[in-house]
Amino acid sequence: MIHDDILSAVGRTPLVRLHKVVGPDDATVLCKLEYMNPGGSIKDRMARFILDKAEREGRLKPGATIVENTSGNTGVGIALVAAVRGYRCVFTMPDKMSKEKQDTLKAFGAKVVVTPTNVPADSPDSYYSTAKRIAAETPNSFYVNQYHNRDNVEAHYRSTGPEIWEQTGGRVDAFVSGIGTGGTMSGTGRFLKEQNPAVRNVGVDPVGSVYHAMFHTKTMSEPHVYKVEGIGEDMMCGAMDLDVMDDVRQVDDRQCFAMARRLAREEGIFAGGSSGGAVHVAVQLAKELGKGKTIVVVLPDGGRAYISKFYADEWMRDNGFAEVGPATVRDVLGDRRGRVISARVDEPVADVARRLKEKQVSQVPVVDAAGRAVGMAHESDVLRFLLDPQRRASEPVGNAMAPLEGVVSLDTPVDALRRVFDEDNVAVVVERGVAVGIVSKIDVIDFLTRRRS
Repeated sequence: MIHDDILSAVGRTPLVRLHKVVGPDDATVLCKLEYMNPGGSIKDRMARFILDKAEREGRLKPGATIVENTSGNTGVGIALVAAVRGYRCVFTMPDKMSKEKQDTLKAFGAKVVVTPTNVPADSPDSYYSTAKRIAAETPNSFYVNQYHNRDNVEAHYRSTGPEIWEQTGGRVDAFVSGIGTGGTMSGTGRFLKEQNPAVRNVGVDPVGSVYHAMFHTKTMSEPHVYKVEGIGEDMMCGAMDLDVMDDVRQVDDRQCFAMARRLAREEGIFAGGSSGGAVHVAVQLAKELGKGKTIVVVLPDGGRAYISKFYADEWMRDNGFAEVGPATVRDVLGDRRGRVISARVDEPVADVARRLKEKQVSQVPVVDAAGRAVGMAHESDVLRFLLDPQRRASEPVGNAMAPLEGVVSLDTPVDALRRVFDEDNVAVVVERGVAVGIVSKIDVIDFLTRRRS
């Protein structure tokens, strides 16, 4: 298929089933990969819909300047339209947002005004108020106003909802989405409810946002700063329809970031922190609903905008998230994974002895012709072999090797290595039959020392 321009490529994003973060007796969880839109997020849908409608109605005129307050993704969607159709853009953005998001908007030629995060929504310094002021002061400007624009809701009612219904053949038992402006949940949730009133719509709200309390108690909680981007609000948005939801569940920053990192490492899905929060709740719901049910969860954006944030181990440590899940052998190995000094099973013992000395190692895995680990050659094994007067140094090391013990996987928790070390073994890290690493006691001691420091 050939698209006339980049805007016609918006939508038709795939559904992908999760396998490793859900259990065999859980409901099926399907992720809608909205980061596969051309601008990298679900906000492309809203931006195109709102600006198309504004053009048709004469509210967005040739040569206009589009102004909007954004956490980044809406800005990119708007910038796509502006680039194709010749508009200027000015965006306001809170200072908690990643530098990658700021730089992406600038790459499209937009002006970015960074504002403080920790101020009330009605403060003149907030990114909402700053955008309104800039729009009022700029001739021939158009203020998108995604937070209170009902066209935000309509965009998802007309695109995201119908796509999910079509892709699943109408077999949807629950829909899970993070709630920020409210457009995705309000529009998609309304469409799915109209097709089948039994569909359960579950919103995901970060601790520190106001929606959880508004849904459950009808009162406004005191908002406070949180680190996950793109979901939650410190005010009620006009695009948010609380009545379309059956439940709102809270997630904290740690849960969002931990699940996003798991999605990348276990499912190959490279998504943002709000996606991690949504999947965290979807996995909870999958256990509750059980096998035979289907949950669709929206992943609003991808992970590339967060490389310097929660995907960076240093950032996680600096922000108090170092203990996201138990440490594993994968963490201990780090970039040493795959660099293993080994010996072929048919190599002479003399050659292996020289390698032990040259490489200053006390043992090496012994591998067959296909590279599969079949045993271990320790210094003690070689010594015992050569002390036997009936043996020759020219014999294959396969005659001298010990059985392969202490085998672990990359995902083995560090705590489980105690059993290996108690038996006076090193841990041999095997992946699909191939030794990809050796972990000794001192390796773990060094890792834990650095981690606790």
